[in-house]
Amino acid sequence: MKFFKNLNFDKLKNGLNKTRNKIVTSIKETVSGKAVIDDDVLDEIEEILITSDIGVDVAENIIEEARKRLKSEKDRSQVNIIEIIKKELTGILEKYDSGKSEAEEIENYKPYVILIVGVNGAGKTTTIGKLAYNFKRSGLEVMIGSADTFRAAANEQLEVWAERAGVRIIQKEPGSDPSSVVFDTLTQAKKHNVDVVLIDTAGRLHTKTNLMEELGKIKRVMSKVIDYAPNEIYLVVDGNTGQNALIQANEFSKYTDLTGLIITKLDGTAKGGVVFQIINEHKIPIKYIGVGEGIDDLQTFDANQFVSALFEDN
Repeated sequence: MKFFKNLNFDKLKNGLNKTRNKIVTSIKETVSGKAVIDDDVLDEIEEILITSDIGVDVAENIIEEARKRLKSEKDRSQVNIIEIIKKELTGILEKYDSGKSEAEEIENYKPYVILIVGVNGAGKTTTIGKLAYNFKRSGLEVMIGSADTFRAAANEQLEVWAERAGVRIIQKEPGSDPSSVVFDTLTQAKKHNVDVVLIDTAGRLHTKTNLMEELGKIKRVMSKVIDYAPNEIYLVVDGNTGQNALIQANEFSKYTDLTGLIITKLDGTAKGGVVFQIINEHKIPIKYIGVGEGIDDLQTFDANQFVSALFEDN
């Protein structure tokens, strides 16, 4: 199967402008004109990293590695320190990526079931529509289950996105049991030989206990219809919220086994550095990133391209 990967380097680079200015431009200004990178310069770079949402642990590890590398190399120029930082940041993004081809995984399971979780306002509903569009462009048969039955607006919004993506959607009246939507969706997916199923979930319940119980119930219902489901549980977080995105990841990871992250709204934010902190703490890979509002603006995540786009001058 020829799998569609939505990668647009120029759009990614433009979307990371503010994050680049906060992190990379500041680092380059710090090392500019320095013939040799010494400990004082490294301390300044560490402070930039810490205050750029990258996190204390990540910043300390990067600078520690930089010190080791610089001691063993003759080249202690600004160019070398930039390359060291780029390599360390790329390593963080790649560390927990299994390396499995998404196309191969989808071919091995039919339907391939992806459960989408995240708080209201993170861009979860629009992300599902964009994700459905990406899969549809790969020639796959896609179905959406609208299990956020607590908000009528969520159903209506998802219906619009499903229509734009050209995929089927299963939904019920507001207030219906979310698990019944999941049951019907997976049953229909099996009947119609669907390739990929995307399940939306409620973004906000009355208490965290309710959230845990609802997600647990949904997963139990899934396994009754399809014993291996869900294949993936993706958490959608808003990159523009910085440390709040990290808090959301912390909360959801307590209640369910997350397998991947989708970071939305990275365009126009200076807080994109938080992606490194989330990955470092939760040890799960980023699968997709949103760099715009268009239906084709959800990009397949590529660590090398992300870091290259972050460091490349406009």
